[in-house]
Amino acid sequence: MATEGTKFQINYKLSDGTLINLYAADVKELEAGLADLAMNAMNIRATGFELAGGSPAPVPSVASVAQAFGGTYTAPAPVASGTNNSCKHGAMTFKTGTSSKGPWQGWMCPTPKGAPDKCDTIWIR
Repeated sequence: MATEGTKFQINYKLSDGTLINLYAADVKELEAGLADLAMNAMNIRATGFELAGGSPAPVPSVASVAQAFGGTYTAPAPVASGTNNSCKHGAMTFKTGTSSKGPWQGWMCPTPKGAPDKCDTIWIR
């Protein structure tokens, strides 16, 4: 619920009529709230289906999502013992890809892209 300190309000209405309201006192809180919503979108949708008496939407596999975007899934490299693949924001995610300079791989900070305090990627050479 909006309070006197609310400066930002975002309302989403899902196709099933579910309302999601996000309130924030400042930009940092708004960005964090949007990131939290994005990370929980599948849970929100599945809960809506379940509460409506339907079956939850199937959760796609990483490989099927990669295929849908014309990519291929590569399993994360095993973590070498003694390496610390975490930052002040939590466990880092191993990602790979190919750019115009060739293939790349590295451990990424879990904060959203563009966050002012996002940690540097740990590149694997």
